[in-house]
Amino acid sequence: MKEKLPFLLLAVFAIAALFFDSVGIFNKELLDQLAAATDEATKAKILEAITAKLEPLSLVPSQLNTGDAAWILASTCLVLIMTPGLAYFYGGMVNRKNVISTMLQSLISMAIISVIWVSFGFSLAFGESIGGFIGDPTTFFMFKNVFDGNVAWKLAPTIPLALFAFFQLKFAIITPALITGAFAERVRFTSYVLFIVLFSICIYSPLAHWTWHPSGWLFQKGVLDFAGGTVVHMSAGWAALASALFFGARKNSGHNKPANIPIVILGTGLLWFGWFGFNAGSSVGSNNLSAIALATTNVAAAAAALSWIFLDAAQGRKPSALGACIGAVVGLVAITPAAGFVSVPHAMFIGFISSLVSNLLVTFKNKKTTIDDTLDVFPCHGVGGMVGMLLTAVFADNAVNSAVADKGLFFGETKLFINHLIALVAVSAFAFIGSYILLYVTNFISPLRVSAAEEEDGLDLSQHGETY
Repeated sequence: MKEKLPFLLLAVFAIAALFFDSVGIFNKELLDQLAAATDEATKAKILEAITAKLEPLSLVPSQLNTGDAAWILASTCLVLIMTPGLAYFYGGMVNRKNVISTMLQSLISMAIISVIWVSFGFSLAFGESIGGFIGDPTTFFMFKNVFDGNVAWKLAPTIPLALFAFFQLKFAIITPALITGAFAERVRFTSYVLFIVLFSICIYSPLAHWTWHPSGWLFQKGVLDFAGGTVVHMSAGWAALASALFFGARKNSGHNKPANIPIVILGTGLLWFGWFGFNAGSSVGSNNLSAIALATTNVAAAAAALSWIFLDAAQGRKPSALGACIGAVVGLVAITPAAGFVSVPHAMFIGFISSLVSNLLVTFKNKKTTIDDTLDVFPCHGVGGMVGMLLTAVFADNAVNSAVADKGLFFGETKLFINHLIALVAVSAFAFIGSYILLYVTNFISPLRVSAAEEEDGLDLSQHGETY
């Protein structure tokens, strides 16, 4: 019964979609009047009335720009392809008998989080704010009124609200998938399903609300996170560390041989490609800022890939394809919070430094600790995200983006850096402690770790009855 519980929970979402409807957040009468209005003066008065009702929800009347919408449509697809890219990236690094299981853990996130997001996840992240900490789950329950063409998200007024919602969904999908690298080769699939449901609701959605909702408490403090260094990578990284500690080491953790390095290279290519949507798409428009974010993303990844293999060579190791791939991803992680706030030279520096730090931490973890973070999610994604977050507060410049109210430490101002330090501590504590509690709850309901015999057989066979 315990193993069936995650699937019963998903069934509840499906039933709710059929039988429940939330109270409308818009005045239906006003929308009908707007559709029927024929003169501009009447339309303007009705829009003013709608705007007054939408103000607490951070929605505004739509100012649709087809160029912006086209770019965000493309970016949404680019971000989605990152999750299959991650599946290849992780799948190629694990033991051959765990390739299918590892890749499926990424793929299934696309299905599970999509259902949760449409049901109430988008509301938790972007619904009417409750104290700056979480959104009202009824605001867009079952995407109520999301497809109304007359309104848009306040910070993305030129694209449809539905497009903004689905663009944000792709970030929500990849975040729990990132965690899987920490407990790869030893997690029970049904328990994993339950865990990512809880993580999405209890960790990801609140962090998204804190950081990206205009009423979120981190947003109000001026914390900058252009595309998810805090919301995505730090949350996944700290959850990964909690998972590694909770699960304990694999039976043969010191004898892991990558199954297929060429598919790691393929995964890296897909991630790098998709990351242009991840970062450049977060400008929520087709504009100069999106071009800046695209450029900073590319140079940070390039610098980080080179930095990783050069440090390996300096330490007497051969420059490897695996190292270059990991370095590139670390650079992509680190530039994510800064992509639309820093110059191209500063982005190159961010990629270079973040790669050095993550490389050294991976070496330290492997030599000096017994922590079995299978694919080094914490030192690469978690620490990479933290380095990127802090360096955003060093190099942020309003000459790059007028949304930067306080310049970075590099320009002699300290306020932004102090606020980022506060956010770093708060997010780290929340993500780590919260994730550890969720792991405990999940394990109580449905055991998280496979048996020794199942681990020996490999998860492909023991969990899915398939072989690679």
